[in-house]
Amino acid sequence: MLDAHTVNLASTLALDKAIVRGRALTGLMGPAMSKLPPLTAIRAFEAAARHESFTKAAAELGMTQAAISYQVKLLEDRVGAPLFLRQPKKVVLSEVGKRLAPQVSEAFQRLEAAFAAMRGTAEGVLSVTTVHTFATNWLVPRLGTFQLAHPDIAVRLDVSSRTLDLTREEFDIGIRGGQGSWPGHKAHRLMLGEFTPLCSPELLARSGPLKEPADLLRLPRLDAHDEWWRHWFALAGVDYVKPAAGGSLTVDVQSMAGTAAIAGQGVAILMPAFFKADLAAGRLVQPFDIMGRDDQSYWLVYAEERGKTPKIRAFRDWVLAEVKRDASDKSASS
Repeated sequence: MLDAHTVNLASTLALDKAIVRGRALTGLMGPAMSKLPPLTAIRAFEAAARHESFTKAAAELGMTQAAISYQVKLLEDRVGAPLFLRQPKKVVLSEVGKRLAPQVSEAFQRLEAAFAAMRGTAEGVLSVTTVHTFATNWLVPRLGTFQLAHPDIAVRLDVSSRTLDLTREEFDIGIRGGQGSWPGHKAHRLMLGEFTPLCSPELLARSGPLKEPADLLRLPRLDAHDEWWRHWFALAGVDYVKPAAGGSLTVDVQSMAGTAAIAGQGVAILMPAFFKADLAAGRLVQPFDIMGRDDQSYWLVYAEERGKTPKIRAFRDWVLAEVKRDASDKSASS
């Protein structure tokens, strides 16, 4: 068992080692930082040297004249020589100040150029994450008009359905389904989740005409277990018939279900807003006017504090204008 003297000696040795280690670290890391004067003092000196006036430097930096004088004095203490000669009603650079001022100004110009370049790079690339069908059937076919209107903004598109927090991630804008309530985010509704059965004319030609909604029960249904089918049949007043196990094509995204429907593989329950071109071209038909509505919509979302960022504002305004145009076209055709 150690006696008190041994313990004290061991503690002292441990303390000495800690101090030595601390000094060693300071020797490696400290001096480079400690040799650089406070940035506020350097900034005050640069502005005062450029204006040859403490008063004008204070106005530029939003400081008082006394604060500028204090910061310059701190810098002079670090340099070890006066940087200005104080004369009645004015200050002029000393010889040391004249040698230092151009180098300090050049350093600030390089910093400003570096940050300007980074801002330009960041402002020139817009990162958008969106779900699959919205990307393939709505956004991508229209993106060319955005690029023509904003040739200085490059769009980087990510396709994903995972939950996002745009206050923490690198994406500028997200397009997701939901109810529009995400804390810390601004959300703009793009479209309601309205759905109805769609199929190909070829399928109808093979199976015969559909006179009433119940006739759909005799046709192959894609994603037959989708709850949208149950909801739509209820709106149509048709007793829902649970599909037999197996034998039905199931896909995870509407764009794939739409492709299968166009190929005549069955009737898909889809959002017509995503298949306007296919409906207009006759690749798909909508047998009945009955439209179901999901409790979720599609939303354009971004971090609330970034709403005034020019590239986000430009994309948001363009998307909302496209949505408004779609709504006008729909009203005109109905």
